[in-house]
Amino acid sequence: MSADILDTGQLENESDEMRQKREATLGASPPPSFFKLRAQLLKKGRSTELVSDTDNMRVHIKVYASGGENGLHNHTDEDHFHLVLEGSARFFGPRGEEVNCDRYEGIMLPAGSFYRFYATSEEPLVLLRVGCKAPSTSEHDRINIYGDPLPTDHPGNGKGEVIVRPGKFWGAAE
Repeated sequence: MSADILDTGQLENESDEMRQKREATLGASPPPSFFKLRAQLLKKGRSTELVSDTDNMRVHIKVYASGGENGLHNHTDEDHFHLVLEGSARFFGPRGEEVNCDRYEGIMLPAGSFYRFYATSEEPLVLLRVGCKAPSTSEHDRINIYGDPLPTDHPGNGKGEVIVRPGKFWGAAE
């Protein structure tokens, strides 16, 4: 049997019973979601944009003109990674770990792993962030080193004024 026939999802000698089963199976299948990575570059501040998501996984593109996620924190209900797409960053762990990541380098963070980072490049830092659900390690989804909730927009997390670079984008065309 050729791969072309298999790729269509339908066998050449399909019976009526097989066709009904195939149609029911495909009818219950969620559709794929297509996306482009594109981000507005910044003069100041940081941005996070949801690119695509499912019930279990989220894809974000993040841009930092300078600074970073300055509060040591963890995500208690999510495994995730950051991949540097442009610029560079220094990542820190809770026990003195310190790693510089350049383009196409990153960090994998299991649920409950504490970290922080900041941009080290003159050009904006562009990160791909992918996270998936994991069993929670706390009643809050994001906590600081004392176990207290640390919302994304908390002042202790480096959130501030955002100024865009008009007409300047990273990634795919519109």
